[in-house]
Amino acid sequence: MRGFFVYVWYRVGVALISALPIAFLFRMGELLGLFAWIILLQYRSLARRNLTIAFGGEKSPREIRRLVRRHFQRLGANLLCSVKAALIPLEQLHQRVKIDNIDAINRPLREKRGAVLVLSHLGNWELISQTLPKFIGHVRNASVYQGLRNRRIDAHVRKLRARAGVELFDRAEGFDDAIALLREGGAIGILSDQHAGDQGLWTPLFGKLASTTPLPSLLARRTGAALISVAVYTDGVARWRMQIEPVNDGPNESVDGLTAQANAMIEKQVRRAPEDWFWVHDRWKTPNPHFLLTRYKRGVHVLPSVSLKPFRILVRSSNWLGDAVMSAPAVRAIKRSRTDAHLTVLAPANLAPMWKLFPEVDHVIALPRKSLFGAIRAVEKQPRFDVAIVFPNSLRAALEVWLADVPRRVGYRGHRRAWLLNQIVPERNRIGPPKHQARRYLHLARKIGARTAGWREKLCSLGNDAKPATPIRLALCPGAEYGPAKRWLPERFAESAKAIVDLAQVEWVLLGTKKDVDLGKKIADAIGNGCVNRIGETDLGQLIAELRACRLCLTNDTGTMHLATLLGIPVVAIFGSTEPALTGPLGQGHIVIRHHVECSPCFLRECPIDFRCMRAVGVDEVRDAIMSILRRDVITSAA
Repeated sequence: MRGFFVYVWYRVGVALISALPIAFLFRMGELLGLFAWIILLQYRSLARRNLTIAFGGEKSPREIRRLVRRHFQRLGANLLCSVKAALIPLEQLHQRVKIDNIDAINRPLREKRGAVLVLSHLGNWELISQTLPKFIGHVRNASVYQGLRNRRIDAHVRKLRARAGVELFDRAEGFDDAIALLREGGAIGILSDQHAGDQGLWTPLFGKLASTTPLPSLLARRTGAALISVAVYTDGVARWRMQIEPVNDGPNESVDGLTAQANAMIEKQVRRAPEDWFWVHDRWKTPNPHFLLTRYKRGVHVLPSVSLKPFRILVRSSNWLGDAVMSAPAVRAIKRSRTDAHLTVLAPANLAPMWKLFPEVDHVIALPRKSLFGAIRAVEKQPRFDVAIVFPNSLRAALEVWLADVPRRVGYRGHRRAWLLNQIVPERNRIGPPKHQARRYLHLARKIGARTAGWREKLCSLGNDAKPATPIRLALCPGAEYGPAKRWLPERFAESAKAIVDLAQVEWVLLGTKKDVDLGKKIADAIGNGCVNRIGETDLGQLIAELRACRLCLTNDTGTMHLATLLGIPVVAIFGSTEPALTGPLGQGHIVIRHHVECSPCFLRECPIDFRCMRAVGVDEVRDAIMSILRRDVITSAA
């Protein structure tokens, strides 16, 4: 019943429009378009965003705002006139439309090739079906049509569009009839400038990748038809000009290449009269869920002459060093999964030096310490981001990107923050043995379209190009930020290090935070001359430099352990209260020492009983593990 009343109102509107002169309707449409520009804030914002994508580097913000207003006026005028154009006699309508280069269509039709017309929502595009048949009516001509939801309105619109002799093929019914028509030497028009969803080819429009229908190119290649572009421009009050241009469709051109060329032709047409195009359509839509493009059937095709505008990705880093390192494989996979990806990491200032190590990271924003609004301002100073990927589970991290108005915000549900995200990734299936924390970040990356296969081999380590110091330097990290339950006994650290000094010409460098200063002094005194104590003296950048000069790192389950693995430094890692299957060192060549007692892993900060998991680890086994890595290193170097 509701559909019937909508149809009645539609017919009343059509009747009123039919009674008014077309020139008057053009002016009236401009006025209505201006009114729509004033009240339809969401569409005005969309048009401004789209125009900024297309012309942001060429036009000032003021020029773009003015162009948005003119577009609304022009759109209103052409929409009203398109209804009137379907009602007035065809002879009168033909007097208002001039056609340039009609022979570009007739030439292949005379050769019985057929013609696929690439159409766009430019000017009064409905005029194409009303006027073009007059000039190509000697063959069958048709248009691919997507049915309207209201069946009564749909039937009426089909009737109006077909009055000049155009056949209409519904997309939902397939394309066999269209192929047959083209093989007979006919012409068929296809609107080709809208977002094509998951089935489209990702190819540039105004330098930014957009999902584009390959249907015109597929039909042209399958039938041998010519590929021709048709555009309608507003040429005065209720007057229009139709321009026809062939697309370069050489016999060796692929479907992808033709689709990219057709997009380039549409861009050329839009540049001639930007106010005429349909800017209130989300042409550069960010797909959901796979906005990274490795999984799309047709993939990406970019013409050699085109420079891509970036798809700007903001990754909100974890706040802890170890977690940040474990998320690095996912970050690297994300960057590698879009040709046009520009990746920025938003990280606490103390972690910024680590993220600057990655060639995949284009920019790092250092978070102002404990200032939410400072973080928001830091994001807003950058060019607008397309998406934000939030790795921490915290409400605060999601709030930062929400308040910074990043349009797509992705992450796990987290702590009471689902309302701040508009793409929530479901957690992994927890059935079975524990999986490494890195896999949690990789799961998120995979769910948005990243290719993560072979991540351990390709993405865990940056490698270490630094020349080893002489004498051989070994790193020792006896602390752990999480708490004393993760710390091996300091006297045993000292005994193990001293045993290595007695066996080989090495120098230990002690590393840690200011909280570990007293601990470091005790260990340094016990080791004696074969030791340099840098605990409490290094920021992250200096820690990286120290680790790169080392052949090995002896450590607890710490952020320094993960950083060493990232830098390609083998580690001997001692685990007690935590689980190496969850947070162990990534990559190859590391040794984990852990005695699985009945209460481990407990994940407590402090041991409430007798610290049996750590007391079970002996000096001899740590010494032997270190020596096995040093011997392997010597053998590898000799080879």
